[in-house]
Formats: sequence, C-alpha cells, structure tokens
Amino acid sequence: MQSGFGLYGDVVRSNELIRFLSTITTTPYISTMFLNAFRSTVRRSGALSISTGSTTAQASRPKIYTKTGDKGTSALFTGERRPKDDIVFDALGTNDELSSSIGLAREFCLEQGDDMQGMVSQLEQIQCLLQDVGSNIATPRDSATAPRLARTEFDSDGQHVQDLETWIDAMDQELPPLTSFILPSGGKAAAALHVARSVSRRTERRVVPLAQEQRVDKSVAVYLNRLSDYLFTCGRYSAMKAGRQEVVYKKPRAPRIKKSATITASEAAQ
Repeated sequence: MQSGFGLYGDVVRSNELIRFLSTITTTPYISTMFLNAFRSTVRRSGALSISTGSTTAQASRPKIYTKTGDKGTSALFTGERRPKDDIVFDALGTNDELSSSIGLAREFCLEQGDDMQGMVSQLEQIQCLLQDVGSNIATPRDSATAPRLARTEFDSDGQHVQDLETWIDAMDQELPPLTSFILPSGGKAAAALHVARSVSRRTERRVVPLAQEQRVDKSVAVYLNRLSDYLFTCGRYSAMKAGRQEVVYKKPRAPRIKKSATITASEAAQ
C-alpha cells in the first residue's frame, strides 16, 4: 500500500508531499530535520488517517526522534554529516540557546504588563530571524551549492541590523544617561534580558571564526553584535518600565587590617 496525504482533495504520494513541503518550508535547516524525519517514518510505514474533503489517505506520522545522530554525528543543510562537536554545531547550539533565553525573557516581559507589548513583538521577530541565522550557519558558504547559498543568505542589505538600531535609539531616548557600569538587575524581565544579552555575546564569539573563514555570512556576526546591544538596552528599558532601580557597580573596598598592639618578645629585643 502506498503512503500519501490528502491535499486539496487529491491524494499525493509521499515523495510528492516531500517535494511540496520543501517548497513551503521557509527555514531550510528546520525543514531538513523535519523532512528527514518524515522520510524515515514513511519508510517504516506507520498509519495515520488524514481526511481532506471526500479524500482520505493513509500516511506516516513523523516521530520526534530519528536515531540518525546516535553515532555522534549530525547533518548540515547540505547533507554533509559531521561530528556533533564540530565548530559549526557548537555555533548552532549556542544560537539555539540564545533563542531559548530570549523566549524566556519574552515571557517575563509579557507578565510585566501591556507597556511591554512592543518589545514582546520585537523579541518574537528576533527569534524568527535566529532561525534564519541557524540556516546560514548550517550551510557552509565555502562548499554549498549556489541555490542553497541564495536561499540561506542573511541580511544582505543590512535591514535587520538597521531595525535593531532603530529600536535601540527609540528606547534610549526614554532612558536616563548611562554614567556607571550596571549589574544585571531591575526585575525578572530585565535580568532575563541581560542573560540573553550575555548569550548573544557568546553566540557571536562562536560565529566570528566561521565568518573570518568565510564559512558563514559576515552579516550574521554583525547582527549578533548589534543584537547584544539591543538586549542590553531592553534590560535597562524593562527595569525603567517596572519602576525598578538598576544596581550600579561599586568597587568593593579592601578590608582594613588593624595592627596589633601586642608585640612578641623577639620583636621587642630588636
């Protein structure tokens, strides 16, 4: 029995569905993982009834686990498999951590109040863009085919960086001048945004060597650099909106050592 889905009233074979999904999935790295999972599941031929109009088709339901990485390797968007501790996967994993930390900060921003809705929307947009950053990292610029390079090109006109700078300038107009070093503080949302800012810096450090070797678009490194500035400003802005005082760095004083009034016999003999 052939597997297929009912799409728009027509039954398509699984390989046709795979080609269809390839055309509508906007994030290549994610689509690769999903399609690989779908292909492997189709081969196992589980059954799932899906009905569209008068047409019902049997198809496999993709599983979350594929077992393809059990031997310590993973695939790039080009299909090349590399060890999971490869510098590319280190950058990809750190980029994933960055999106997760922004997601957590965004939830705290939602809890803080309606006056944070603008920032919440911006953070969601940034998380989507980080998926595109992942696609760029997962497509080595020095070996991928021209169509894949074109599909995964990131911020070629610098518009995404310009958006960050516009948002930074708008928030900075409302903030008091920065005259001292501040510590991550100012409420849950602000502190979480500072955590995301530090993860952004780490992601940038992982990407810069790849950009220098022209394995990642340099625009990715530029975006991550500006993103950390944006998240820093978001942290300050969130603290202000919450009515919380930012904790300012103060150099700790060294403890004063009191001289003892008692002297030893040997000291007295001198």
